[in-house]
Amino acid sequence: MSQQDIILRMKNITKTFGPVTALSDVTMEVRKGEIHAICGENGAGKSTLMNVLSGVYPYGSYKGGIEFDGKGCRYRTINDSEADGIVIIHQELALSPFLSIAENIFMGNEQAKSGVMDWNQTRAKAARLLAKVGLDENPDTRIMDLGVGKQQLVEIAKALSKNVRLLILDEPTAALNDEDSDHLLNLVRQLRDDQGVTSILITHKLGEVAQIADGVTIIRDGSTVGSMEITPENPLDQDLLIQKMVGRELTNLYPDHEPRIGDEVFRIKDWTVHHPLDPSRVIVDHANLVVHKGEIVGLAGLMGAGRTEMARSIFGRSYGSHISGTIEMHGQEVHLHSVQAAIDSGLAYATEDRKVYGLNLLQNIRENASMASLKKLSRYGVMNENVERGEVEEYRRDFNIKCSNIDVPVSTLSGGNQQKVMLAKWVISDPDVLILDEPTRGIDVGAKYEIYEIIDKLVDQGKAVIVISSELPELIGICDRIYTVSQGVITDNVDRCDFSQEYLMKGMTQDKKGAVTR
Repeated sequence: MSQQDIILRMKNITKTFGPVTALSDVTMEVRKGEIHAICGENGAGKSTLMNVLSGVYPYGSYKGGIEFDGKGCRYRTINDSEADGIVIIHQELALSPFLSIAENIFMGNEQAKSGVMDWNQTRAKAARLLAKVGLDENPDTRIMDLGVGKQQLVEIAKALSKNVRLLILDEPTAALNDEDSDHLLNLVRQLRDDQGVTSILITHKLGEVAQIADGVTIIRDGSTVGSMEITPENPLDQDLLIQKMVGRELTNLYPDHEPRIGDEVFRIKDWTVHHPLDPSRVIVDHANLVVHKGEIVGLAGLMGAGRTEMARSIFGRSYGSHISGTIEMHGQEVHLHSVQAAIDSGLAYATEDRKVYGLNLLQNIRENASMASLKKLSRYGVMNENVERGEVEEYRRDFNIKCSNIDVPVSTLSGGNQQKVMLAKWVISDPDVLILDEPTRGIDVGAKYEIYEIIDKLVDQGKAVIVISSELPELIGICDRIYTVSQGVITDNVDRCDFSQEYLMKGMTQDKKGAVTR
């Protein structure tokens, strides 16, 4: 790599939080006009490194040096880094939902004359920026009326308004469907090719790294463990990348598992759910589904197919209106009119949004993990703290939750460890049926493997597990059967011997026809 080509050099970056070392002598170089990926497990220090670069962690709070375009950098605020053209888009989008697109794009950079907002200029400039990112929306549209994919494009438009030279994207596609992900990645590629914008991409999706990155830096346990250059002649070696990320070779992305399927434990019949605000809309249409002890059953469908809505409506009717149909547990009909009734009947649901619905980020690990089992862990209405601590500590060890102790705030954990805490919360409640909604979204390949092992252990104990996932390879890799869902209808019930992405996709895109009854 020619020294003239380097736009960013970070040397021997060390960052500590009290006694915890988050980064240790991390070194990274990025070339002008390249898309550079940073890969590593959850908690490896990727986001911390970018927060150091962008001034979120100011100069003086870390050791080491940063050079940008040949100049030493001592950023003390985000404004300092943005003045040099370094703009970071965090995984949690920093947009105001009640303001318009135009207002969000120019927030802090208002288009004003003599202290008075020039709304015509604001809207006109916003429209030009939206055209650049390929977003066909009125600049006056409120952010809350946009999907997550379009909100990501607004963030990029906002970055372009600041004359960005180095764009940092932290897990930009974690919450996007395939179509929105492809559009965003194509935009990043277009910014590189047409405007010479250098990008740093933090992602757990190794397919995206192979598809778009020109170079990779790998971080493990807060230290740089390697780098790779990617060219058409030298494509990404994903196996080697995984080995460097996790510190061991993963010969298979999914654990070997021999199913031991038993008697029927859970069944829904003619389950129909209407939209909670518009009862004329049918979201789940006469769904029929059965799960057995020791079985992993997948729900495969495109965004908006109704999978999550089905799961939430089953789990104590926490979604929907005009719900009809029956639920059976162990061959007996049950009436789950509340979340507590669902828990008492042996049903658990781990949500796809752990930070909003799954965990209380103001509480510690112990309080979160015991939240669904207060009745089980209490005596005469009083929590038995010794029993509580014993249960939570046992699952902390079994699930390999990385923390100093169970009294640390759950907000301090990496995404993968937060996911394990949420799983522990429901496993402690000792359910017969566990519904997992996107259980590995936004976590790294090593943590995914550990969660697959947890799922296998649960079904080996006789539990029944339903997995909702947008990743077909994941469902194919871990499930014993897969139901395909399209437009609220269960369109097929596929045995393992018939698994293929092409066959499943047919069921996921099928028009509304007859529902599956077996």
